Amino acid sequence: MVKKCTVQDPTDPNNGQKQIYVQLVLSLALGLSAFLGFCFLRPRWKSLYAARKRQADAAAGLPELPDSFFGWMPVLYKVTEQEVLASAGLDAYVFLAFFKMSIRLFGTMFLIACIILAPINYHFDYFPTPGNSDNPNGPNAIFETLFTPDSWSYEQDIMGMRKDDKKPLDTSYLWAYLIFTYFFTALAIFFMTTETRKIIQIRQDYLGSQSTITDRTIKLSGIPPELRSEEDIQEFLEKLEIGKVESVTLCRDWKKLDKMVEDRAYILRRLEEAWAVHLGRSQTKTIRAPEPLASGTTNDDEETNNHEGDNLMGASHVTAYEKPRPTTRIWYGFLNLQSRKVDAIDYYEEQLRKIDDKIVAGRKKEYTPTPLAFVTMDSIPACQMAVQALLDPSPMQLLAKLAPAPSDVVWQNTYLPRSRRMIRSWTITAFIILLTIFWLIPVVALAGLVDLCSIQQVWPQLANLLERHDIAKALVQTGLPTLVVSLLNIAVPFLYDYLANYQGMISQGDVELSVISKNFFFTFFNVFLVFTAFGTASKFWPMLQESLKDTTKIAYKLAGSVQAFAIFYVNFILLQAVGLLPFRLLEFGSVALYPIMRLGSKTPRDFAELVEPPIFKYGFYLPTAILIYILCMVYSIQPAGYMVLFFGFIYFVFGYYTYKYQLLYAMDHPQHATGGAWPMICYRIMLGLGVFQVVMAGIIALKSALTPAALVVPLIPFTIWYSYYFGRTYEPLMKFIALRSIRRDSNVEINIADEYVGINRPPGFARRASTTIDEHREEGLKFINPSLTGPLGKLWIDNGSDSNQSNGDVSEADITREDSATSSVSLGDTHIWRDNGDANV
Repeated sequence: MVKKCTVQDPTDPNNGQKQIYVQLVLSLALGLSAFLGFCFLRPRWKSLYAARKRQADAAAGLPELPDSFFGWMPVLYKVTEQEVLASAGLDAYVFLAFFKMSIRLFGTMFLIACIILAPINYHFDYFPTPGNSDNPNGPNAIFETLFTPDSWSYEQDIMGMRKDDKKPLDTSYLWAYLIFTYFFTALAIFFMTTETRKIIQIRQDYLGSQSTITDRTIKLSGIPPELRSEEDIQEFLEKLEIGKVESVTLCRDWKKLDKMVEDRAYILRRLEEAWAVHLGRSQTKTIRAPEPLASGTTNDDEETNNHEGDNLMGASHVTAYEKPRPTTRIWYGFLNLQSRKVDAIDYYEEQLRKIDDKIVAGRKKEYTPTPLAFVTMDSIPACQMAVQALLDPSPMQLLAKLAPAPSDVVWQNTYLPRSRRMIRSWTITAFIILLTIFWLIPVVALAGLVDLCSIQQVWPQLANLLERHDIAKALVQTGLPTLVVSLLNIAVPFLYDYLANYQGMISQGDVELSVISKNFFFTFFNVFLVFTAFGTASKFWPMLQESLKDTTKIAYKLAGSVQAFAIFYVNFILLQAVGLLPFRLLEFGSVALYPIMRLGSKTPRDFAELVEPPIFKYGFYLPTAILIYILCMVYSIQPAGYMVLFFGFIYFVFGYYTYKYQLLYAMDHPQHATGGAWPMICYRIMLGLGVFQVVMAGIIALKSALTPAALVVPLIPFTIWYSYYFGRTYEPLMKFIALRSIRRDSNVEINIADEYVGINRPPGFARRASTTIDEHREEGLKFINPSLTGPLGKLWIDNGSDSNQSNGDVSEADITREDSATSSVSLGDTHIWRDNGDANV
């Protein structure tokens, strides 16, 4: 008799979620191993764990972390908000402010839940504990019936009657649910509004007391054909009497020139690889990365000592010893069907000379103007008045918006027609929406391939072996398919980040905000809505069809399933807080990929890239934090709420210090959004409040207390109104600089209205004596496409000198960098390859 094979659903949240202690032990094992690994590696691998501190001037003012095992923790704890703002900028400050606000909010709610709500739930409902999380009222039965079609019972679900008798349940305690639904909503809005006011005050003071080219520049789009010249744009704006125009950069169709510069970067790398092969890799030390030269900077010394017509490769490259020179195969003839091998160094040197001649000629050509320009005004007030005014009565014409930072501009998108950018944007957005909604369907199919039943069909011997070993069977039957689902879900943010770079956005800051939005939508939909509204992915379509027939049913099922999934989400938050955050501190991806990247590195440029600080992407980390915020709100009043709030509090505490370390010491964050993520965070908080109110109304209604359930409903339109009020009142101050906040250059305590405003700033946030991080980053920059004016990159050659330096670093003196044809602005050494590393389009 053949034993029937039971197929496990890998997306079923109830798989292996009965005991919290099991998840706690697993999370502690993962988290402690990663944390102890980080403490061991940190003083021994400073090129990774102190990369930003070693290379970014803005981080030079931060306190040094001791090399002891745990000694870094109190030093990191004492780093103040002022130091975070001064060394990491507004984006990092806003990101960490969300975690601090959540710590205060959920710490307060946890105390209330323990003191008031837990005794109420213990007496009237049930009180789950980590050792015994089962609901005596039958949550498993609720789960089974909620997601079975035609199982809805008016008597059981609405009238709150037990199956065994017709006695109504005692529902008087549900009035407490109503009171605390209002109270927790008010508490969340209070904390959010208070933090918003604080961030606005700091942002206005920070931006109003600095002077950068970005603060004085507008992005002017929709320029009509009759105004598409620098002189006409300047004359038009000055006639409006907004202010004087300092400079105008009219974007043109530089596609061919940018393609030549891109090809040159490829040829330069191939030449460096050929030289590395020829000279050998006797010295495989890590090169300390130089300071990149961004677009728009000038170098007068190079300009006076070199000319574009000078010898591109500098001195003659002749080795003092006999060694075979590398070769490369070139294709030629009809349809490139013929080939021959040639000397690689000579070939790429010749290709480099040819492409340089083309670039020099291309820079002198005139290109077709586009309807986009960057206009730099003579003052910040003039710029702010221009972007807050309507310049033209025609729709979609002469639209003035704040410009991104020069180093943040994606120049390849500036000459894309608006129609093509719109088509790209909507196409990718539609694709992402469809992928998010139907993501779990192909994932479940793929996870099914590693299910025990599939193994039985393909490899019966292995299946029989697993049948004889219960632990291995349990691992394969429940753990392996779930692992496949989890790994594919982890890969999605990388895919969305890749797609967002092809939407045609003008700046990397806009791309970053777009990734936050896309990844939150994916996380919220697949981790919360699919499980709570439909049970599992396999029941997605049947439940969706059933719910469309009776739209009131989905509200009751949502409320009931939220209770059934309480322990699953406790385990989810526990795993995120204790198990996975230490791996982010360890930078496990960088550690795992380092040996592979090291083996693949050949040239000094490759080794320099190895020690560049990893890029901190807010879109990868913020969506999960917002989802956990929403889960804490949704479960705050329910019987398992005290556990959800406790582990949520732990998550935000651990997350705050994990990301604080990475943002200050380990990872770079070149995006420049001036805190633009905060309104996105607030709108998603209000979305979470709406879900919280709907769920609480449904839970109370499920237990037959229709009057308190109906009294919850007014909170929903109130939250919608408050989101509108927030957008009208606070969002403009998160986008623009108020004229009254702009300080005089002569005295930053006095604004342009001759008012003393220094006392309005929060304590400890006095402007630094030198420059802000934005002023430092934008020093000497201009809104100029680097392909137009940058000196063509230099050749990096390891001269083979041997030195005994600590940490395996090789100083820049050990590298020969042959000068290329030189121009006024760096495109330079690192500009091209760094942009590629940032996944620019």
